[in-house]
Amino acid sequence: MQDLRLSKQEARRIILNAAGLAYRGQFGTGPEAVYKVINHLGFVQLDTNYVVERAHHQVMAARIPDYNPQWLTELANEGEIFEFFMSEAGYLPMHDFRFSLPLKESFTLNGKPLTPAEKALMKQVFDRAEREGPLMVTDFEQDRLQASTGWWDWRPAKVALERLYLEGHLMITRNKTFKKLYDVPLNLLPPEIDLTPPTPQEHARYIIRRTLGALGISSIKEMAWRARFVKSNMVKAELECMLAEGDLKTVNVDGLKTSPLYMLADRVNEVQLAGDVFILSPFDILNVFRHRLKQFFDFDYQIECFVPAPKRKYGYFSLPILAGDTFIARMDAKADRKNKQLLIHNLHFEDLNLEDRVIEKLAGAFKNFIFFNQCLDVTFTKTNRPDYLTAIRAYF
Repeated sequence: MQDLRLSKQEARRIILNAAGLAYRGQFGTGPEAVYKVINHLGFVQLDTNYVVERAHHQVMAARIPDYNPQWLTELANEGEIFEFFMSEAGYLPMHDFRFSLPLKESFTLNGKPLTPAEKALMKQVFDRAEREGPLMVTDFEQDRLQASTGWWDWRPAKVALERLYLEGHLMITRNKTFKKLYDVPLNLLPPEIDLTPPTPQEHARYIIRRTLGALGISSIKEMAWRARFVKSNMVKAELECMLAEGDLKTVNVDGLKTSPLYMLADRVNEVQLAGDVFILSPFDILNVFRHRLKQFFDFDYQIECFVPAPKRKYGYFSLPILAGDTFIARMDAKADRKNKQLLIHNLHFEDLNLEDRVIEKLAGAFKNFIFFNQCLDVTFTKTNRPDYLTAIRAYF
């Protein structure tokens, strides 16, 4: 099959359409749109950082104009989606549950060998969950024998719960404060769910299709990341088979020198963008692979909450801002929920000349973001473009 040749702009449009960011409301409105987003992307990463609204809710609010965070909770409670650690922790459509089984088997086979005491503790923890239903870490007595040495130095009961979860013996739901509840699958899985483990070939094709479905255009690097915890996965071999069968296309993008790129053969190439402005989560599917942002969007981005404070350039939790197919700015923001103020510590614009219509849409995006974070007003502290900030303030 002949390579598909695209301009960088055409490639960006395909990528944004796959991410659900061709226009605001691409998946409709209301609770049913939340399921459509997750089913389309296949995986929505969650994060506990609460500086502004949590990442998974930001993903939804960027794509669903009338989004209510309660809708995501309802989907989980109704058994339409489930939480698991694929490449990261996130939500998946429940009908994909069987494709989590190879990963759980891999965690079981390749995990750290257990001592007799650890095996006994895991059995005790599982037996309690089986008898009592959903449990939190706080439902177990403090079983640490020594003082904690850091964030990831978990107490034994927490380690047991997490290992039981990763190996598939327990599942996770969340309470109103987003704390984990551990429960046995029997209590959470719909009775009609297929529990047949996929073959290695089926699992590899699932990874390929889901990755390309969400990214639009991808190298094997991103597919391998999604499958990295499954030892001896067959992604590379099945990629070649799918190419030979005509399920995939190879892609060349003008001006880019990259490893081979692929897309699904049945995806539409002609995509139009509405030019809408989106304030995105750092953990949005569009942003999780930094090299892709550089390659396709000429945007050098890094979330700096993991960077030592003296080395930060833009701020602790800097959010990318997209207009059409161009990243125009990033803002370091915090929701002061007590005083109902959105605090924008730093609004840094890229080296671009923005038209008035873009400034107007950006102001509208700020208003939506303020409301979404349950705030009533906004305070801007710092910007590299006072002229743009003055223009934005005129809309408030």
